[in-house]
Amino acid sequence: MPDKLDLWDKLPKPSFDKKKLTRRMRKAEGATIKHANRFVFKRWENIHEVQRHVIIWVLAMGVLIAATGLQLMWNQQSYQTKTSAENGIYAEAALGPVETLNPLFANSSAEKSASDLMFSRLLNYDRTGHLNYDLATNVRINNTNTVYTINIRPDVKWHDGVKLTAKDVAFTVGLMKDPNTRTVFSGWSDIGVKAIDNTTIEFTLKSAFAPFLHALVFPIIPEHALKGVTPLNLRENSFSQNPIGSGPFKFNLIQSTDATSGRKVIYLTRNDNYYGGTAKLSRFQLHTYNTDSEILSALSKNEVNAATDLSSTDIGSINKSHYDILTKPIQNGVYALLNTRSALLKDAPIRRALQMATDAAAIRKKLPTAIPALWLPFTNGQLTGNIPGAPVFDLASAKKLLDDNGWKLNKDNIREKAGTKLKLSVVTTKDNELESVLQTLTDQWKELGVTTETKIINLNNATQSDAQNILQPRNFDVLLYQLDIGADPDEYAYWHSSQASTTGLNYSNYSNQISDDALISGRARIEPALRNAKYITFANQWLSDVPAIGLYQPTTEYAVSKGAQTFDSSNKLVSSVDRYGDILNWAVGSRTVYKTP
Repeated sequence: MPDKLDLWDKLPKPSFDKKKLTRRMRKAEGATIKHANRFVFKRWENIHEVQRHVIIWVLAMGVLIAATGLQLMWNQQSYQTKTSAENGIYAEAALGPVETLNPLFANSSAEKSASDLMFSRLLNYDRTGHLNYDLATNVRINNTNTVYTINIRPDVKWHDGVKLTAKDVAFTVGLMKDPNTRTVFSGWSDIGVKAIDNTTIEFTLKSAFAPFLHALVFPIIPEHALKGVTPLNLRENSFSQNPIGSGPFKFNLIQSTDATSGRKVIYLTRNDNYYGGTAKLSRFQLHTYNTDSEILSALSKNEVNAATDLSSTDIGSINKSHYDILTKPIQNGVYALLNTRSALLKDAPIRRALQMATDAAAIRKKLPTAIPALWLPFTNGQLTGNIPGAPVFDLASAKKLLDDNGWKLNKDNIREKAGTKLKLSVVTTKDNELESVLQTLTDQWKELGVTTETKIINLNNATQSDAQNILQPRNFDVLLYQLDIGADPDEYAYWHSSQASTTGLNYSNYSNQISDDALISGRARIEPALRNAKYITFANQWLSDVPAIGLYQPTTEYAVSKGAQTFDSSNKLVSSVDRYGDILNWAVGSRTVYKTP
């Protein structure tokens, strides 16, 4: 230990001389100033002699840098591209209520939307609006058009992993045939069904029925999950709150967000085993609301990515900097349905006078978007050939017709006959667009001397019984209403006299033998040309009898946030739910990917 200390003592001790350091710093400072003065400041006045060269050099360097940047960007574009992002979460607003998720009872828009996302069908409408295969792979029809044999895909599984077979199809049809089920799908009672094997289903009809293929868009439910449930108890079964489907999305949970209003959110997750392919979206949320005003509020608060069930009068309230608006005609019709059995409108001259006094073009013009005209009980394009023209607006002739039939104007400018005033009760459903049309329509009829008493009913409110108290007993003179016409021109349900009952949809109580015969023949024959001829006969008689006044073919308005990719603007929709025809391609946002060489 002492030896090591002696070594440290022999090392030189460090020292610091402050004066010497100061002298060295001053010397370095002087040298620096002399150098700058000699080579910079004394030559500064000569800068103007080389400024042109300096500027050219700087510009050249700038051009070179910019060219390099552009070349880099172009090279990146050659091997990179933008595509839809994957695994996004999509939230859509729709009108409720949601009382059940069993698709056999789907009634509201939200319930139908959930059904379309979770359940498969034999056939479905494609992006062109035509029928195409979903589960089906082949359809064979016998020579009498009464037996339909359909093969289905062998690779379809329910969301719980069980294989879907033709027995599930037969089971579903059996429930629809049973009146105790009380399903929304009607007309199956006389149709036989049999599963030939696991991938073959056979339907037997009593007679030829032209629209039958369009009936095969019903949702299929699993036999293994419900075979022990009686049809009478099916709606109340737990399946209605925890369904098992086979569609592109599967049920996760349903959340009640407002017990008072009944608002709910349905959470769906992607079905990675879907036979049609894998959706880009990983999750889909359906937010339900009671009114379109609530939906508009949700959009303004950015609660959802998109919203359906909007009318043309709603889109002016939407922030266009945040949302794009997709407007598409659907296969429906808006009509003023005239109750031909009411005390006043059983008089045909009054119905004809109302027809002549209705300026449908002016009604469409007042709506914010371009709306297709519609004056027949068919949508545009369903009939060809010698189609009857639209009624001509002629207020003067309408007034004369009423005058000639004893309906004179009194001192209050109201038509009156034998002490009875021409006062009509006019009903429509709660909808911003229909309510706007109602005001325009009654204003036009006021010019004719017709006074009206209007009422708005809410068919989406489960606490009200407007359907039972007003629609079923036909407790109105005029019903301003939207009819779901569909892709096939069969209009039997709305206009045949047998449907003028409390359980039928002939709200006009229309009855005419020529029309009845044409409607029956039109659905009983398969030949397109013959069907077309029968329906033209019906259309002419319908226009003459005036059980309704055609106003326009409605559109569906879909608001979607910018950056989200949904259905293509070229798609043709039969109903608003058919927007899901290309749901596998929907996405939120985009991403950059490398191109394949």
